[in-house]
Amino acid sequence: MTVSNKRFSNQIVVVTGAAQSIGLSIAEAFAREGALLALADLSEGALHAAARKLESTYKNKIITVVGDLSKQETVSELLNATQKELGTASILINNAGGGVILPFLSHTPDTLRATIDRNLWTTLWCTRAFLPGMLEKKYGRIVMLGADSVRNGLTDHAAYNAAKGGVHGLTTGLAREFATQGITVNTVAPCAVNSDAMQQFLRDKPDIAHKFIDVIPMKRVAEQSEVASMVTYLASKEAAFVTGQVISVNGGSTML
Repeated sequence: MTVSNKRFSNQIVVVTGAAQSIGLSIAEAFAREGALLALADLSEGALHAAARKLESTYKNKIITVVGDLSKQETVSELLNATQKELGTASILINNAGGGVILPFLSHTPDTLRATIDRNLWTTLWCTRAFLPGMLEKKYGRIVMLGADSVRNGLTDHAAYNAAKGGVHGLTTGLAREFATQGITVNTVAPCAVNSDAMQQFLRDKPDIAHKFIDVIPMKRVAEQSEVASMVTYLASKEAAFVTGQVISVNGGSTML
């Protein structure tokens, strides 16, 4: 297959939280299909290693920006680097996140702020930065990473759900606001996902971890590639009539 026949050939795609886990799987799915990538993450070593591996494997141009995307200045750096090195992005994947999963009254002011910053402020700032370029092109795909726990009230997820619920709400509002301007906005809401962090959680706190898995009728966690597959579909031209949706990838843990 030639690059010109790939689904995202020469499209400029921004993926946040791209150094590992779901974000890296998403980045690889786009690289495999010909995208030019701007990847951002807090973890400098992991991000640069991921970018080198993807660039070597798929021969795509990839740039990286390291920093805290809950800070407006970091997002401005990401926007400027993307425009300078690649051009105007047509696809934004708001994956950066990570919750502090605790019983609500065990949270501190710092853990509450971290949860909101990592999940909601990163999404707000990145969307606000990259949306104007999409409007100029009259084409854009914005895909958020939400959480199925918003829908099922999962144990110890109240604060995390407050942040991800904000992401879900942002999705519907933006989708309606820009529906006639070539922009679609959707959220992929995974359940528990197979990752190094989940494996560690299963080792350290198996009783709690299994509560997260027991609500899933398929009795297993999602694979990262299964989440990435839905993200790339929603980011594709084929999904032009899908907007304002929160689509769960959850093995049936919520239905309808």
